[in-house]
Amino acid sequence: MPKMKTHSASKKRFRLTGRGKLVRRHGMKSHLLEPKTPKRKRGFRKVYDVSKADTKGIKRLLGLR
Repeated sequence: MPKMKTHSASKKRFRLTGRGKLVRRHGMKSHLLEPKTPKRKRGFRKVYDVSKADTKGIKRLLGLR
């Protein structure tokens, strides 16, 4: 049986915390930033948990399941 490969795009976007939760960055911070308020842009800096519905699929892409 061949080795399981990690999905390269997923490993750049998601990471696993010490307690086993998946976290992600917020999108919409790369361009068209002038019309967005500073408060809104500060919110994009935070790290967010991946939704429970998506966790199983992402763990599989990362080779964790």
